[in-house]
Amino acid sequence: MNIARYISHKIDGADSGSFTSSVTKIAIISVALGVAVMIVSFAILEGFRNEIQSKIFSFGSHLQISKYDTNNSLEVEPIGEPRLVSELRRFPQVKAIQPFARKTAIIKTRDEVLGVVLKGIDEKTSPSTMRQNLVAGKFLTFPDTAASTDVLLSRKIADKLRLKIGDEALFYFIQNPPRVRKFQVKGIYQTGLDEFDDVFVLGDIRQIRQLNAWPDSLVGGVEVVLRNFKQLDPVAESMYENLPYDLKLDKITEQYAQLFDWLQLLNRNVVIFLLLIIFVATFNMVATIFIMILERTNMIGVLKAIGATDNQIRSMFFFRGLSLTLRGMLYGNLVGLGFCAMQYFFHLIPLDPENYYMDRVPIHWDPFIIVVLNVATFCTSLLAVLIPTYLISRIRPVTAIKFD
Repeated sequence: MNIARYISHKIDGADSGSFTSSVTKIAIISVALGVAVMIVSFAILEGFRNEIQSKIFSFGSHLQISKYDTNNSLEVEPIGEPRLVSELRRFPQVKAIQPFARKTAIIKTRDEVLGVVLKGIDEKTSPSTMRQNLVAGKFLTFPDTAASTDVLLSRKIADKLRLKIGDEALFYFIQNPPRVRKFQVKGIYQTGLDEFDDVFVLGDIRQIRQLNAWPDSLVGGVEVVLRNFKQLDPVAESMYENLPYDLKLDKITEQYAQLFDWLQLLNRNVVIFLLLIIFVATFNMVATIFIMILERTNMIGVLKAIGATDNQIRSMFFFRGLSLTLRGMLYGNLVGLGFCAMQYFFHLIPLDPENYYMDRVPIHWDPFIIVVLNVATFCTSLLAVLIPTYLISRIRPVTAIKFD
């Protein structure tokens, strides 16, 4: 029988109703709250990150290759698609390639006029990730015989122009000679990001080819989706070295640097916040063990008098602190994971899309992070338990027995 563990268990039952009992409850609650808040914080942080990155990638992918041009216009010189695509597919990190073309236009309805950018895509090459942002209507159709006249508007553009699903609108393209096309609103999307919702209309790339008199082999550029976003920098560097001199490669993190900087800042703030939580929980555990030792000073003196070693007595309080830590972690996981599950399935907490880019608090499940948080809490709590137990070696039996 482990004497230290046995006495620790007996102390646990004997503490009920004493001051130590109240302190141990506070310690358990502090550990539970710390674990719960950390789980919820990281789940929300990763949820925000994934949601925003997913919205950005749906429009720009990870890498974008186009003709090198000193002009900052959204319309660029065309490049040959077949040869470029075959070169890009040689990279094992490439998951998908989506050709695109852009053309500025003015939408005119009966009452409103608005300047937009028509972005043409080719659904035959790879399915568009923009489907995830669809909030009304259907996605674009791509007939085999002719260019589609369907377009996808953002919620903001549709509201400004007072257009709804099925309505038709005239698109005026400023070129020589000027061209006019009638398009039908097939669907409405919403990303919550002004960089996209205020500007872009989605359509068939063949319409832009016809307007620019391009053959089917030419596109405005290609967007590249990688298998692992974390490999963006090394893949971009390797890919850039193999591109022709007249092509440029843009990383999504540079095109929308302000959004990724905001995510990085958010991540830094959460880390600081979590460190403070761990510090508070650790301090409470240290204080709890100190109080337990002070209240049991007489018992420590008696145990030393009958031959108990410092290590045995120290182990007794160590097991006591271990029990408090495990109980706090259990309750914290139940509360944290329970809250995340409620928000994930029932969307209890809404958000204003104008400020947060989404209409609800997002939750992302990452078992690895949950395990790491629990291990970190467990280790720091055990270290906190060990610190005050070294006070036991300084307690003298005669003085401790007389202690009141």
